[in-house]
Amino acid sequence: MDLTEAIYGRRAIRHYTDAPVPTTAVEQLIKAALQAPSATNQQPWAFGVVRGQEHLKQMSDRAKDYILVTLPRDLTLHHIADSLTRPETNVFHDAGTLIIIYAKPARFHPVEDCFLAAQNLMLAAHGLGLGTCPIGFARQWLDLPEIKHELGVPVRYTVVMPIVVGWPAAPAPSVPRREPEIVCWRETPGRGLSAVPFPFARPSPAPPSPG
Repeated sequence: MDLTEAIYGRRAIRHYTDAPVPTTAVEQLIKAALQAPSATNQQPWAFGVVRGQEHLKQMSDRAKDYILVTLPRDLTLHHIADSLTRPETNVFHDAGTLIIIYAKPARFHPVEDCFLAAQNLMLAAHGLGLGTCPIGFARQWLDLPEIKHELGVPVRYTVVMPIVVGWPAAPAPSVPRREPEIVCWRETPGRGLSAVPFPFARPSPAPPSPG
């Protein structure tokens, strides 16, 4: 699959088949994540893998209990809160594989580096025909010391992005994207650059005359 096609075609998938994701595919996704750039090449990421629909359903039920108690006040009356009270709601979307990206302690922006690794992983999954969905709701629960202890994760590691992986039950519809808001675009005219590459770009103003 062409890279541009993967970027434009990847969508969050929230409905999966029961077919398991091969171990070799999980390994491929993690290796793709490793190719992300990182500040000073510190590569501050670590990975956790949880597999099995029943296991993830049990984790979902525990996570929902925690989320409902800690949900911000402005979301308590939101439809999301209502959905979390339903027994059939699974925060992991009934997927059979969860990959958790952790940031290890590092000097320069380890969390941001791990987000770059997460995007690599999701694009690689799309290229293999797999679906993914980042599960932001589960981050705080997975980052609890007792949950990290249960999973065998060092407590000093920080959960950055839990991502479910599976075979899509159906293609996800395309979601329109807004036009970019480019608040600044400055160029120096006369150096082989287009004067105004986009309608909303403006060339740099001329420097003030001396005196």
